[in-house]
Amino acid sequence: MAEKDELPVFFDRGVPDIIGYLHLSGLTIPQHILRAAEHYRYNRKVFILPPWQEIYVQDAERKQNFDVAVSTYQAMVRTYTDLSYELIEVPTGTIESRTRFILNQTAAIFGAF
Repeated sequence: MAEKDELPVFFDRGVPDIIGYLHLSGLTIPQHILRAAEHYRYNRKVFILPPWQEIYVQDAERKQNFDVAVSTYQAMVRTYTDLSYELIEVPTGTIESRTRFILNQTAAIFGAF
């Protein structure tokens, strides 16, 4: 957050995800991507949602099968950890309980908003 009066901003994906996907694909990580990941930092605490077998479906947007989703999750955990982020795993549950968890954690990090 740039200013104290600004609200938190959530991103679905970030620069470190590029590194994770390149690792997953066995490709070399270009130096400019590594520099970007170091320069364009997010809050040190990052939410991560593990794959959830019971609700997982493949569709037009989600082309990975579940095994690849697990491998992707593991690559992201490794990448964000290597970049010194603290991961906050969002527990499974209803949409409402997951939303409440994220908002409560966000309030603990940033204070009331």
